[in-house]
Amino acid sequence: MKFYSQEFNHEQTEKVGILLVNLGSPDAPDAKSIRRFLGEFLSDHRVIEMPKFIWQIILNFFVLPFRPSKLVPLYQSIWTDDGSPLVSIAQKQKEQLEILYAERAKKNGIENKLSFALAMCYGKPDIESAIKQLTSDNARKILVLPTYAQYSGSTTAAIFDSITSELQQWRWVPELRFINQYHDHEAYIQALADSVKTHWQSHAKGQKLIMSFHGLPKVYLTKGDPYFCQCHKTARLLAEKLQLSESQWAITFQSRFGKQEWLKPYTSESLIDLVDQGIESVDIICPGFSIDCLETLEEIAVENRDVFLKAGGKTYHYIPALNDSLAQIKMLSSLIEQHTQGWDVISDLDELLHRKKLKDSVSL
Repeated sequence: MKFYSQEFNHEQTEKVGILLVNLGSPDAPDAKSIRRFLGEFLSDHRVIEMPKFIWQIILNFFVLPFRPSKLVPLYQSIWTDDGSPLVSIAQKQKEQLEILYAERAKKNGIENKLSFALAMCYGKPDIESAIKQLTSDNARKILVLPTYAQYSGSTTAAIFDSITSELQQWRWVPELRFINQYHDHEAYIQALADSVKTHWQSHAKGQKLIMSFHGLPKVYLTKGDPYFCQCHKTARLLAEKLQLSESQWAITFQSRFGKQEWLKPYTSESLIDLVDQGIESVDIICPGFSIDCLETLEEIAVENRDVFLKAGGKTYHYIPALNDSLAQIKMLSSLIEQHTQGWDVISDLDELLHRKKLKDSVSL
């Protein structure tokens, strides 16, 4: 086996790499790009836990020939001048973090030791290129930050697989740290709560706040995946932060695929049930999505809105994801600082300020 050989500049300051990772998106809103993306995504054994031979027959003969064309108008409806919302906003997150730490280092007269890169688990920018970008910037330590608040084997672990698979081909493997969840992190819960409060300041508060999370096949839960429990904890903490009573909020799960049973209650069915219970207005937020994408901008903001209104509901508001908001950037920054402790990134600043304090005291 031939290993990847990378160069290391001993005269250049060694840096810490921060690798932000999300799921990914088609390169364009056309059938060919969507088919290529789905083929990669749905071929991951972490996503579809089915015997490979059987699933590949289903995927290549019953899914990929038909599903992409149905998704074309949906992707076209959310596409922006910058391309895929998920990828373009993720890029803005990275850029905002780069600016934040560059300005902080400049302000305090120290060298910025952080280098940032963005990768998607499927599609582009890919993980291989992102890791090579970081090591070319002399990053010998890398913090991997999947922007999934709740851990699941089908998402977070899939990123771990992709990264370790790539590094198996490297001669000199960088030191790694991996954030596998932040579902109950105080800054995350506070950011969600603030986004809901901001929405309520400009819109009439709905009778019910729906917290909709991406679904998973129920069997994943029974096999030990913690995702369902972490979603419930996020929802409970957010409700507590907003001081909501049990009757004022509900948790649901969306984005079913296939005929097997998924995590319940289903979002679409719950919206109809709420109308039957006399609820005429709802606000809906998707705490599991750090960035707005097809599942929020189309499925929740459009499709499920139609479900609620056709059932007899009167008012339906979708509360956007945190995206590249200041609250999101601060939250990601707090995660970075927490998980780089001991890597002499933040401690250099502390040491500088300590020395300045001692110098000032001596001069007095």
